[in-house]
Amino acid sequence: MEKESGLRKRCHINTNEEGDRFVGVKADTEGAVVYFPIGYQLPDDEMELKRDVLHLFQVLAEFTDVSDKVLAKKSFETPQSVDFPINAYLEIINYYMESGYYMERDRVFKTSDRGNIDWARTIQRQPALIQANLTPVYTRYTVRESAPNENKEITRIHMHCVYESFEKLGWLFTPYMPPKPAGALEVKRFISILNDKLGNTNNDKRKRLFQSMLDMLKYMDEKTSEKQFYFGTDYFEGVWERLIDRVFGIKNKQDYFPRTRWLLSHGKYKEKYPLEPDSIMIYDGKMYVLDAKYYRYGITGNPNHLPNSSSINKQITYGEYIYSQGQIPDGRLFNVFLMPYNAAENFFGIHDVFCNVGMAVGNWKNNTHNYEKIQGILIDTRYLMYHYTGNQKNSMVALAQSIENALAANNGLLPKMDETI
Repeated sequence: MEKESGLRKRCHINTNEEGDRFVGVKADTEGAVVYFPIGYQLPDDEMELKRDVLHLFQVLAEFTDVSDKVLAKKSFETPQSVDFPINAYLEIINYYMESGYYMERDRVFKTSDRGNIDWARTIQRQPALIQANLTPVYTRYTVRESAPNENKEITRIHMHCVYESFEKLGWLFTPYMPPKPAGALEVKRFISILNDKLGNTNNDKRKRLFQSMLDMLKYMDEKTSEKQFYFGTDYFEGVWERLIDRVFGIKNKQDYFPRTRWLLSHGKYKEKYPLEPDSIMIYDGKMYVLDAKYYRYGITGNPNHLPNSSSINKQITYGEYIYSQGQIPDGRLFNVFLMPYNAAENFFGIHDVFCNVGMAVGNWKNNTHNYEKIQGILIDTRYLMYHYTGNQKNSMVALAQSIENALAANNGLLPKMDETI
């Protein structure tokens, strides 16, 4: 058996069961572990695996909000906000690996026959040959150069930040560990120096570096007693919903929310919060109501891990509302549950990006309308996480085709269904 790489040993795909729902990175004195969401297929290649880890961090940074970044009470004694500035750490590591320690350069002068001439100093310091027309000619000049100054405080601050970043995340890039810098880590004073530097810098690359160093030091100032760090969420279902909406959804989905209100005998009416579908996809004149479900069915094949009756009834209501408004005919309106799975290894023996697993219906309906027959579609987790940027048309086309094929195939299941769901 091929020996696992050091990075692969640090990677874990969670099951979304109790106690195994965290997605992100956790580290303590024992080392760091990266947790991927259910349905994720880790690549075999080491460099590709590193890219996937970094991409996971990118997805979490973009799609988690404050409510997502709270770890559940059952994981720790009290809820903990996960505000580890991972992008700052990665920026500092990348800068160091590309350019070494940040150093400012001092201006120095020397005598030479070429270079960036300082004429004032040349006239004062260099002997001149006087020509017949009394014009001075110089054969040697005082020229300006710059030399790195390793003793400036900004370099010392960067050394501390590089060491801190490699100590926490350097394992992702290289086994190399930079030397521990001499001198104390004076966090508050370093923050003051960086604030001044940031305010007097126009170079974009330096501004990114200084801001990253500042973010790191502020985090360290607040977390000085902690040996552990966390970046991620126990609630990846929120990320799953936002990913689905980013790839497939329209921006004005609120136009399709079924709304309710109380008509009161005393006082004004009271409108209640509307039902809100996760996403509405419109493609080729057809509408697809998408409910993103971060459920385990695509991993386990266990029917108990499918959406329940309340979710089914709610989804039928979405479709019924849209149909009742006369905005789109029944044959062009579809209802869908989207759940994660691993296209490379799965219970179903299917290796497509999208996988049809059946459909959900309500016994209280005749199930004659398309929207009453909710298609169960699995989508490969890794595919979704890599296709939320750029042009989503190909993904939309593939999903639309999968939904319509599923509807055609699953219509034959209706006569065979039990009376109860």
